Amino acid sequence: MVNRETTDLGEADATRSLRTPAIVLTRGVETEALSNVGEADDPQTVFSVRGLDVHYGPTIAVAGIDLDIPARQITALIGPSGCGKSTFLRCFNRTNDLIPGAKVSGSVLYHGLDLYGPQIDPVEVRRRIGMVFQKPNPFPKSIYDNVAFGPRVNGQRKGLDEVVEHALTRAALWDEVKDKLKKSGLALSGGQQQRLCIARALAVNPDVVLMDEPCSALDPIATSRIEDLMVELKRDYTIVIVTHNMQQAARVSDRTAFFTAEVRDSGDRVGVLVEYDHTETIFTAPSDPRTEGYITGRFG
Repeated sequence: MVNRETTDLGEADATRSLRTPAIVLTRGVETEALSNVGEADDPQTVFSVRGLDVHYGPTIAVAGIDLDIPARQITALIGPSGCGKSTFLRCFNRTNDLIPGAKVSGSVLYHGLDLYGPQIDPVEVRRRIGMVFQKPNPFPKSIYDNVAFGPRVNGQRKGLDEVVEHALTRAALWDEVKDKLKKSGLALSGGQQQRLCIARALAVNPDVVLMDEPCSALDPIATSRIEDLMVELKRDYTIVIVTHNMQQAARVSDRTAFFTAEVRDSGDRVGVLVEYDHTETIFTAPSDPRTEGYITGRFG
């Protein structure tokens, strides 16, 4: 039985303690909340990835990734097209499981818990680890119903007005839509639609928010609003973002991982992690010449 968090907003915020995240992701068995998650390892590490490979059928897309994601920071994944950034991002909430033929091997620990363990419920993983996609994708429903959708699926029936207001406020959208909650989410501007999608992700009280090029379809003004929002949200959430915009990575992220694609003897292009460090170091003093070549525009 999957444990569901309290619907009270005050108590929900209290569950954000890094040492007591009350993580219960198991399926089909009763499990105690992991009250001391992170005690054995660095409590500030949300994800610990070791030896990660991702295959699509016989083709390997990403190979040998070792990386730790710190809590309540923005980690940017950069690199040329086809280097496996989005594939890697999807490993954190098991959305690669939805792709026929996809296979993930290696270790992905979330607060010390193996996300690919046999008893892990991927649906609960995706609730705790939310996702915002490249193109805004509001449901063809009202603004209110878009935000309330996740809590309703989780069985919540009371307090939805407060949940919707709280999520829209956190997504910096409440003041713009509070008088038109019954209108379609599709009637909003592109930037507003993307913030609505962020509000929808926040409404189920996640621990982590993944963003796959969330600003690529937006104009500069809307992009600036989303960037400001990300910086605001990292006070309470861990954020991992894929971006092709290196200036965006430099502006908003605390750490940056540079990926590239290597051509193997077989002729296959395989995504590999070249370098991972504090963003300032990556952009001013990278240790690998491939990183310097990419950020200076010599290739990619």
